[in-house]
Amino acid sequence: MKRCLDLASLGLGNVAPNPMVGAVLVYGNRIIGEGFHQQYGQAHAEVNCINSVKKHDQHLIEKSTLYVSLEPCNHFGKTPPCSDFIIAYKIPKVVIACADPFEKVNGSGIKKLSDSGIEIITAILEKESIDLNKRFFTFHQQKRPFIILKWAQSENQCISGFQGKSIKISNALTDVLVHKWRSEEAAIMVGTNTVKMDNPSLTTRNWAGKNPIRIFIDRDLKIEQKAKILDQSAPTIILNQNINKIDRKNDFIQINFECDIIPQLNELLYQKNIQSVIIEGGAKLLQTFIDVGVWDEARIITNQTMIIENGIASPNFENKTSFKQEKIENDLIQYFSNPKMNKAK
Repeated sequence: MKRCLDLASLGLGNVAPNPMVGAVLVYGNRIIGEGFHQQYGQAHAEVNCINSVKKHDQHLIEKSTLYVSLEPCNHFGKTPPCSDFIIAYKIPKVVIACADPFEKVNGSGIKKLSDSGIEIITAILEKESIDLNKRFFTFHQQKRPFIILKWAQSENQCISGFQGKSIKISNALTDVLVHKWRSEEAAIMVGTNTVKMDNPSLTTRNWAGKNPIRIFIDRDLKIEQKAKILDQSAPTIILNQNINKIDRKNDFIQINFECDIIPQLNELLYQKNIQSVIIEGGAKLLQTFIDVGVWDEARIITNQTMIIENGIASPNFENKTSFKQEKIENDLIQYFSNPKMNKAK
């Protein structure tokens, strides 16, 4: 099952809104086939696994055990049901890490396999499987995207210079990692001042991965058309108070700024089947998510050699749980989870 999870993780950033899934076929103590879901719309892990079996081992399939990191699907989507595929190959035993929370599966795949006489074992490395697909589980169980907060700060905890002046904080190697993070999420969001002061592209230009959908707030539609965020290089959502329209890749969405925007954002992204969003600033927008407690993970980059005088203070929060940290040259990268959201799951 650990091998299944390792395989599944290779699909990160490529299979959403589907979950990451890995599968391993074992005869005796020998792996005769393995595979993972590689690309949204293409074959699932179970199909890739069984199809990988060499010709001289194919007679062993109906005597083997299939290990899979998530319940096999039982519905027609972009591909046929994996449960039917498993049954057709007469696999006698299937070991499953955890059930699929998606309403069109949610136990029905396990039931169909069991009703067909297949021995089923479940809850093997269940916690690890759920954690791997934290975006997928959050989306289907809480009806909202998985929310990641990210910012870079100086050693004295400033996020930008005097009056919001843009200052380069993280180093070049850390920037590559940040672009990798972007490629792993469905969307990325910033506030109005970040667009004005930093003129960000919010793309994965330093990493060989897909661009996330860009989201930014432009309440009165005053951001200039020459801004990089409107350069058509990635689909872009502009949250404003005036209009609803789609203009090429730009999607203008009207929201009510007199009410809390976070529930509106969550509902919007849920309806658009966007399972995750990384919030990259600025300080005001990040603090809004922190204050209402609606976030799942935070990634804070601290340049331990930089001091910014009279800068804009970094967001402040106390209710967080550290689960990882790493060092890239002068940058300390700390990872936190929200204990409130973890408890909700």
